[in-house]
Amino acid sequence: MTVSPTGSAGPSAAIGPGRLVLVVGPSGAGKDTLLGLAKTACADDPCIVFPRRVITRQASASEDNEEVSVAAFQEKLARDEYAIHWSAHGHWYALSRTIDDDIRAGHTVIVNVSRTVIGALRHTYADVRVVSITAPLDVLAQRLAVRSRNGDGKIEERLRRAVYQAATPPDATIVNTGDAEYHARELIRMIGDE
Repeated sequence: MTVSPTGSAGPSAAIGPGRLVLVVGPSGAGKDTLLGLAKTACADDPCIVFPRRVITRQASASEDNEEVSVAAFQEKLARDEYAIHWSAHGHWYALSRTIDDDIRAGHTVIVNVSRTVIGALRHTYADVRVVSITAPLDVLAQRLAVRSRNGDGKIEERLRRAVYQAATPPDATIVNTGDAEYHARELIRMIGDE
């Protein structure tokens, strides 16, 4: 796992005043489903932004990501176009530096990230909230088997990562085992909580 903020800020220079909401959790927890529903529900609010992640693997129907080649990813990285980037499961992931502009404008930015970048993002941004979306291991295994996305690695390896705990606990947790619409409303409430 490689993690790197690009253009790190010290505590006095933390980017604000907007909020950065980090949605984290194991593969198969349903993060993309809940994010998609929340994005639709918040579509009329210009102050809530759901930026697309950049990923070096094939996009899927359940995700709203920007698919790029490794070469294109590295070119953008060299041009300092990413606020943060990391690698996982043999792929590179990043968030565009445009999130900085949204947060400086006072918007709330909601992103799906690796749990390993929480510390770096808390250091860079003034107002960070972490929402963990999870499910029991048997539910994760079932969802991963159904999804079977090419190039994501073995299910057993992904389930081992599911028990990984970030150095700091999340601000809120959703156990996503029930109705997706209900859990999406939970996420929306957590996005707006002061």
